[in-house]
Amino acid sequence: MTRQLGESGVLTLPEELRSRYRLKEGELFTLLDLDGVFVLSPGVSVVAKRAAEIERLREEAGLAVEDLLVGLDDTRQGLYAETYGTES
Repeated sequence: MTRQLGESGVLTLPEELRSRYRLKEGELFTLLDLDGVFVLSPGVSVVAKRAAEIERLREEAGLAVEDLLVGLDDTRQGLYAETYGTES
């Protein structure tokens, strides 16, 4: 199926698909870019929702990403040793 990109980047889904999947105006979609192959999926990705929530909490706490990474390697090595009885 071929579709033409309209003004302001609007892409119209055919009525057949909108009807088949009960899609309504204003419905949210997740758009994945897989190195130039676009996948459009109805709904919001759970991963995207969680990532946005984590980002919001990080900003509210006034933390930089680097702050979250402090001690990560030590924690990873400790968990590895605990699980496998040796260091990685």
